[in-house]
Amino acid sequence: MRIALALVVLLTAAPAAADQFHRENLRIPSAAAGPRGLEAMLIRPAGTKRYPLALLSHGAPRDAAARGRMTPNGLYAQATEFARRGFAAVVVMRRGYGDSGGSYAESNGPCTRRDYLASASASAADLRAAVDALGRRADVATQDMVAVGISAGGYASIALSADPPPGLAAVINFAGGRGSRADDDVCDADALVRAFAALGKTSRTPMLWVYARNDRFFGPELARRMHAAFTAAGGSARLIDAPAFGRDGHALFSAAGASIWTPMVDAFLREMNLGTRDLIAAPAPAALPPPRQFGEKGRAGFAAYLASGPHKAFAVSPKGQYAFRAGLRTPAQAEAAALAECAKHAPDCALYATGDELAGPGGR
Repeated sequence: MRIALALVVLLTAAPAAADQFHRENLRIPSAAAGPRGLEAMLIRPAGTKRYPLALLSHGAPRDAAARGRMTPNGLYAQATEFARRGFAAVVVMRRGYGDSGGSYAESNGPCTRRDYLASASASAADLRAAVDALGRRADVATQDMVAVGISAGGYASIALSADPPPGLAAVINFAGGRGSRADDDVCDADALVRAFAALGKTSRTPMLWVYARNDRFFGPELARRMHAAFTAAGGSARLIDAPAFGRDGHALFSAAGASIWTPMVDAFLREMNLGTRDLIAAPAPAALPPPRQFGEKGRAGFAAYLASGPHKAFAVSPKGQYAFRAGLRTPAQAEAAALAECAKHAPDCALYATGDELAGPGGR
């Protein structure tokens, strides 16, 4: 039975950021994803015209059990940055992630004998289904669209360009790759390099690749190998060796790293004549005071928390160790995740904030 090609809009559509942006939770029809389709979220300027699509693709956690806990809100802050630049930014959860239907389709086989093109094909199929459905909306244009991805989502975006949908104008790849099973340990890295070469044989979409120097998933040497293989085969990509970021540069494409990666994106978009030059003002974060014990680094971390997406929580210890999690499915999940991460660094962490409200005296 054919699935209707209309895009299903959930009743949770709501304004965002003081009516500067329009936000919707979506279900994207896909035969492969079954009746539930693909879970997605759209953020665009609050106007009435058609905005070019920025298709945002998430990564793949090393822990397979974490895939089901992912939500489109995990890329909320990044999607908002593209909406500020005049795009209809849509975060799509591929099959096997979040609340998307269908079975996980991105297995690459045994670690010693990887077939990375298998996951490339499956990922690209989900992104193509999203493009097909979104192009039927009255507020989304697929002409001059960009595909943007982080980690496995960067790889998926590159794979989409190997057989591109009409209108794909550029790809922005943040730390793209597959097969990282531990820090600085990639399953069959040679096979991954060969997969990039295979994708480069047919990809001709202009690209920006950004890899941080301290990326613990796909380090600088591997990034250069993948780039060399891709471009030698005919692909078009500019590689930026970004500065080290935090404990693991794989997290550069985040709210906390926005001051680093947005200028790179802006320069590329200007060169490609994509997006708008007149940025919409960023949503004003809640006016919450940082923890009293914080120095400059801690205050910057708390500012990144305030700028992150919904369903977030911030935990801190009396000595200033902290962690936050954002973009989870419920506030309770965010609280538990923030406390668990903070506990890795200090035994006496407490919640300081949940969402845009202080958690009370116990968090102070």
